[in-house]
Amino acid sequence: MKLLSKLFIASALAISTIAAVADDWLRAMPEFELTDHLGEVHSLDTYQDYDLAVFYVQGVGCPIARIALPNYREVRDEYSSKNIAFTMFNSNIQDNLPRIAKEADEFGIDFPIMKDDGQQLAKALGVERTAEVFVVNPKTQEVLFRGPINDQLGYETQRNNASEWYLKDALDTILAGGTVDMDDVPDSKGCLVAIF
Repeated sequence: MKLLSKLFIASALAISTIAAVADDWLRAMPEFELTDHLGEVHSLDTYQDYDLAVFYVQGVGCPIARIALPNYREVRDEYSSKNIAFTMFNSNIQDNLPRIAKEADEFGIDFPIMKDDGQQLAKALGVERTAEVFVVNPKTQEVLFRGPINDQLGYETQRNNASEWYLKDALDTILAGGTVDMDDVPDSKGCLVAIF
């Protein structure tokens, strides 16, 4: 009987540890007030009229973030009839608004790119790499998904076409009232964002 009790307690602890790790992975979106490369100020209130907001981690000079841009644009265009905002933020300490604006101009980035001064968003969300996306309920600040857009890009590899569209699948699941199983989502590939 003691053995059964110990096994039950060990199982309960393991489950609670896994839940805690999952909760830590999907952290809440903090309140923020950040300026984008076009001079517009954004806050969480900016997105209150949307059902969902998608935030893409951008980095000046990152080849993976640049290559993933058409995929992000494709998702935005496909979901244009839905009430979803698509935006970007840059948490790299070496990037400033003029550098971000130059990158946006050179690569035709038609999303607002907020400069995450002080790495407020990066620290709160646990950002590690560029080209990662976060799906947020702007009314509750809950992060419902984080991960790569799809499986097309890797380190020193690139498929011609994606076979898995993690962001699209997540949006479909969330819009249908479901919960994304984050165990099925791999880590994002991108350039390292140094957090200070």
